Amino acid sequence: MPAVTSGKVLITGANGYIAVWIAKTLLDSGFAVRGTVRSESKATHLRGLFKSAGDKFEVVIVEDISKVIHTVSLTVLCRGPLLTPFIQEGAFNDFIEDVVAIVHNATPVHLNAVEPDEMIIPAVQGTLEILQSAHLRGTSIQRIVVLSSTATVWRSNPDPSRTLDLDETCWNDEEVTQCHELGRDASPLAKYRASKTLAERAAWDFMQMYAGEGALQWDLVALNPSFVVGPVLHEVDRPENLGWTAKEWYDKVVRGQIDIEAMANTGEMYVDVRDIAQAHVLALRTPAAGGNRFIISAGPFKWQDFVSIAHRLDEQIPAGNTDYHSSKAYHPVIYNSNKSIGELGMEYRSMEETTQEILKDCRARGWL
Repeated sequence: MPAVTSGKVLITGANGYIAVWIAKTLLDSGFAVRGTVRSESKATHLRGLFKSAGDKFEVVIVEDISKVIHTVSLTVLCRGPLLTPFIQEGAFNDFIEDVVAIVHNATPVHLNAVEPDEMIIPAVQGTLEILQSAHLRGTSIQRIVVLSSTATVWRSNPDPSRTLDLDETCWNDEEVTQCHELGRDASPLAKYRASKTLAERAAWDFMQMYAGEGALQWDLVALNPSFVVGPVLHEVDRPENLGWTAKEWYDKVVRGQIDIEAMANTGEMYVDVRDIAQAHVLALRTPAAGGNRFIISAGPFKWQDFVSIAHRLDEQIPAGNTDYHSSKAYHPVIYNSNKSIGELGMEYRSMEETTQEILKDCRARGWL
């Protein structure tokens, strides 16, 4: 597909933590944006935030993104590729006829599900709904970018003596199986990761099914970010109402709600929310990106890495574990983002820059 360099982009779930930054970055890059939200109350903040964009930004209400007739269940999905029929009139059909690209963000992001299907069904159905609407009505669409996650890449390390290096060829079948076998007894993180894995697999299965018929004029890109941190742009009134990853960062780094040992021994891989937004622009503008997955990640961290930087920048933040040395930290799993650097041209913000911007944002909001 040719590069998508201008035109209108539809963003689903446009009021979310990551999605608002994507909208801003697309607007700053010369695109027009149409964002979907689930209620008028969520639209008001966005209209005010992007008022200066004029008619290049609009927001529309899509109350229900899961109007698929056939109930998609974990049991069905575990049996093989998703090749079920879809309805002919979907939630997004009225909003895509004049867009050149779609960015799909709308999906559950929390750890509160009791049954795995509470996460899996809306994640999978929402993804299939947007793809089917694009298939039926998207005559001008050239590319769809699905915001996936390294949750779809993860697997446990079978050899703790060595770091497990994961890339875009890896899939998290392990926790899909765990949810299938254990149901509500599966871990909260496994339920979330399984939902992301099955939603992304459903997207690629959809592409495979229709590509064989030569029926699609657009291609697909999946972006797989790791643990997301960075300043907040979406509507949030207090730190208690931050989303999962942003709240975890605030609680552990600013409030110090983590014990000394865990500071030095627990962590993940991080990426700045603004870098994810930039990855979407690059995914649209890079012709060869179509048909690919890209891990979007800046590097590994232990929580003490962020705490040490934050304390250096603001001494009112406790120093944490002063015996910690980052050079001795062991990271059992690494997500390899070389493909995003080499093929998309990604440049990632440092942990220092990200921490500085988060603290600046917290001060401006009176949270520090």
